[in-house]
Amino acid sequence: MSAEITPSNITPDPDNRDVERHVVLVTPEVHWNTGNIGRTCLGAGACLHLIRPLGFSLDDRHLKRAGLDYWPRVRLAVWDHVDGFLEKMNPGPEEICLFSKRGARSFWTMPALARLFLVFGSETRGLPADLQARFPRSIYHVPIGGDIRSLNLSTSVGIALYESLRQMPPHHDWLPDH
Repeated sequence: MSAEITPSNITPDPDNRDVERHVVLVTPEVHWNTGNIGRTCLGAGACLHLIRPLGFSLDDRHLKRAGLDYWPRVRLAVWDHVDGFLEKMNPGPEEICLFSKRGARSFWTMPALARLFLVFGSETRGLPADLQARFPRSIYHVPIGGDIRSLNLSTSVGIALYESLRQMPPHHDWLPDH
C-alpha cells in the first residue's frame, strides 16, 4: 500500500525546495493510468490525491504493476468526495488548475506558484460539470488535434505536472556531483 497522507502531514518534498505539487484524480477508472501517474508524482515530488469512487481497487495487482516497485512510496491521499478534499486541503482559487479538453486556457499559462493543485477527471467522463462551475477561470487544456478525442490521462498529467514545475528551481537527483 502507498504511504497514505493526511492534510495534517502533507509537507513539501524537501528535495523540491518548498515547491508543493498535488495531482488530483477525480473518480479515476483505469488502474494502470493511476499506477503510472503515481510513479510520475513520486519522480516529481508531488502528492497524489484520489477522489472516490475509484474504478479499481487500490490492492489491484495491475495498479501496483504500473507503479512498479515505486507504488509503496507514493504520497497518496484517498478522499470520499471533492468537497472533503477542498475543505481539508483548502487550496486558494489561484492554486487550482482544472484540466479539460474544452478548457479556455492553455496549460502554458498556468500560474507559477509554489503550491499548486492539478485536477483531472475520469478517463471516460472528464471533470464533473459542478466542479468546473466552481472554478470557471481555472480550466486549462493541453492542446490536441481534432483527430483524437483526448490524450491518455497519464500522459496529460505528466505534461501538466512538469510544465507546472518548469519555472521553479530545478531539481534532478541524477546529475553527477560537481
